[in-house]
Amino acid sequence: MSLVNIGPETETIEYKKSTGEMKEAMISIAAILNKHKKGVLYFGVKNDGTVIGQVITDESLRKISQAIGNHITPAIYPEIKAVYIGERECIQVDFEGSHQPYLAYSIPRIRVADEDLIMEQGIYDEMIRKRENVKYSWERQVSEYTLQDIDKNAFDTYLQKAKDAGRISFEETDVKTVLNKLELIQGDYLLNAGAALFCDCGINELQMAKFATNERLTFTDIRRFTGSIMELSKKAEQYIIDAMDWRVEIGNGLSRKEIPEIPLDAIREAIINSFGHKIFDSRQSNEVAIFKDRIEIYNPGAFPAGVSPEKFIEGNERPVRRNPLITRTLYYSKDMESFATGLKRIYATCKAAGCRVEFEQQAYGFAVIFHRRNTSTQDNTQDNTQDSLQNRILEYCKVPRSKKEITVCMGYKDVKSFAKRYLKPLYEAGELQMTIPDRPSSRNQKYVTVEKKRKK
Repeated sequence: MSLVNIGPETETIEYKKSTGEMKEAMISIAAILNKHKKGVLYFGVKNDGTVIGQVITDESLRKISQAIGNHITPAIYPEIKAVYIGERECIQVDFEGSHQPYLAYSIPRIRVADEDLIMEQGIYDEMIRKRENVKYSWERQVSEYTLQDIDKNAFDTYLQKAKDAGRISFEETDVKTVLNKLELIQGDYLLNAGAALFCDCGINELQMAKFATNERLTFTDIRRFTGSIMELSKKAEQYIIDAMDWRVEIGNGLSRKEIPEIPLDAIREAIINSFGHKIFDSRQSNEVAIFKDRIEIYNPGAFPAGVSPEKFIEGNERPVRRNPLITRTLYYSKDMESFATGLKRIYATCKAAGCRVEFEQQAYGFAVIFHRRNTSTQDNTQDNTQDSLQNRILEYCKVPRSKKEITVCMGYKDVKSFAKRYLKPLYEAGELQMTIPDRPSSRNQKYVTVEKKRKK
């Protein structure tokens, strides 16, 4: 194969012959980030730009990811992929970050031409001051979004909650006036914090999936949304509500109480915390993952260095606010408390409900893991309970009933899910029939038992 040359290295482009130069690669990434905030590095290219190629396996890509996670701080979230340059396969690493200074192997360096020089103390100190001063933070940077981009329903709902909570005392309801008082706008442009909270935009991304087993292999449903924190938190909550099991307790006077397998207050707290504490410029999604044995809520952004979740649960650890503007705004509406009590409340609520919860620090983020009831026992009894429920449905439907009436009577909440799981099989088996068969979707549709079809 003929050799291809892609030009010289620059202040934002670095070449390494192979992953055998891993340490040097980490040093170059940190140096470029400290000078330019983003860059690209290729494995399989000589330093003069000659493409020689690199043998690539899944393990190769994994080792690069692990090296970046282990040796560059603060954390970054690069895109690592195999690419063909000419006829040779190489590895391309695209990286960016705005939390300077970055250290590789605990040493700060800065890019000068194509060299990675140790950073002078004065430059390092200035970067630290910028990073720790809130006026330089991502939240306070002016976004590209204006008042016209605000999700008015989300904003109005938030403002009413904040006023009802008594944490906003001013009478104004005009959007611009309110955002000015909340320090979320500059002129007609929202700060990043305001856009993340109230705009239907691409700043926030939420990915949700249901998996067929206890492993992240085969998924049965996957969804991806962008939008405001206020709207995405509602979508995440509803997704979990629909996926959970519910039981019904009958009280005095046959009153019914629906009880979820995981407390809703704990779920809401975990969801809103996952948005409030994420690193927004990481280009990573918030995630909800539903497994047979657990439900995970994940946010990009590792737990604050030097502390553990247990310290917040067991002690009186002071709050670490990654996004103080966002958390303060959510505090006003009681969506989020800003006094480092979120994990403690999640833990206490789950403990009272007999639900096991874990807090897991991961390489690139943080996860709250709610453990579900013993699914093996549930699966063993499913056939019996299903048959019993079908008998109850058929008995109840001796008089024509609507989907909603049947769902509520059987102690369930989600009409669509209940109809798909229980009514559809009975209808297809000929044991239920529609009262308006030629208009299946009619709002007046009801179901009635076909007695002669039921086996004795």
